[in-house]
Amino acid sequence: MAFWHKKPKPAAGEGLDPSRLPRHVAIIMDGNGRWAKKRGLPRTAGHAAGAETFRTIAYRCRDLGIPYLTVYAFSTENWKRPVEEVSAIMDLLRKYLAEALEKMERDGFRIKFFGDLAALTPELRQLCLETEETGQGVAGAKYQINVCLNYGGRDEILRAAKSWARDVLAGRQQVEELTDEVFSRYLDSRGVPDPDLIIRPSGELRLSNFLPWQAAYAEFYFTDVLWPDFSPGVLDEALADFQRRQRRFGGV
Repeated sequence: MAFWHKKPKPAAGEGLDPSRLPRHVAIIMDGNGRWAKKRGLPRTAGHAAGAETFRTIAYRCRDLGIPYLTVYAFSTENWKRPVEEVSAIMDLLRKYLAEALEKMERDGFRIKFFGDLAALTPELRQLCLETEETGQGVAGAKYQINVCLNYGGRDEILRAAKSWARDVLAGRQQVEELTDEVFSRYLDSRGVPDPDLIIRPSGELRLSNFLPWQAAYAEFYFTDVLWPDFSPGVLDEALADFQRRQRRFGGV
């Protein structure tokens, strides 16, 4: 079931039921370029503004007690964009990962990456791996941010299928024993619960190759707010709408 929210109303969050919050929220961070164009700015300015929004929303999810946040940062198709724009996005990522390495323990976050990191520069790939490793060492961390980087849902499923097939050939798996649960262990998201709520700003009504396996029973919330303008109030409205729904998972 999808909800189209034309005019988001700011909310302070006091109307939310803490016992009925989603365990996992996933967001397609869309609309940076259009936000910049409306203001006569280069697209890179939109990505910079969107990065600040990501920071704000990550802390909002933490403060609400939502354990998992997954964001679509860069897709396998985004390499088709102008070189200058791709370079600016990667520079922003380096900046925020360097910041995360300093603040993860203080702020109680872990960071995990979904996607094929092999396509990144050796320097950036190493920084991603170092960030993940540092996060694993954060004692008592209750919150995890999953960053989808060079990620495509179909690519993830294909990579998982190849890994499973290699294990079959090596005798570590049996075809007859393949189940949803077994296959999920080969996905980038292994060990992470499926998203309960997927949010897409910017007015687009599609998944865009984002978590197709994991989204099987997710609730969807669409808004025409562009990502750089996505505020904690808009997030709270999405969460309030989620709490008004009845999730039956195929039952009655």
